[in-house]
Amino acid sequence: MKLRLLDAADSRRCAELEEVLFPGDNPWPEHAFLSEIAAPHTLYLGVSEGDSLWAYAGMARLGPEGDPEFEIHTIGVDPSHQRQGLARMLMDELMAVADAHAGRVFLEVRTDNDPAIALYEAYGFARQGIRRNYYQPSGADAYTMLRNARSSRR
Repeated sequence: MKLRLLDAADSRRCAELEEVLFPGDNPWPEHAFLSEIAAPHTLYLGVSEGDSLWAYAGMARLGPEGDPEFEIHTIGVDPSHQRQGLARMLMDELMAVADAHAGRVFLEVRTDNDPAIALYEAYGFARQGIRRNYYQPSGADAYTMLRNARSSRR
């Protein structure tokens, strides 16, 4: 398995995985991935083997240069490859980027997604609040989570 940057050619596969992973919550379409992958302030990564993309994650860098913040937009792993460490591979790289810039990291996660919550808590994220009816059309609630800035430069 190889960790790599995503490109426009990966957008269709990411959208296919979104349909499988988030069917009741307005999964991202291909054009959303195309836009996000191309944006200069985002980092989109994937884990692949040969021509097969098995996992993806995206994060945006926000705020001023001297005090950046990061927001995880999405992370997903093909159900046939879950529990094999792919999400951790992606999170390791995303957190290394945030740490290199000493930036805080924010995200939202469904309140009933226990595996994802456990993953984020293992990386130092803490629950900050709840966004009621955040996911549509299901109406599921989301926790807002924050990981305080860390620095590999200090």
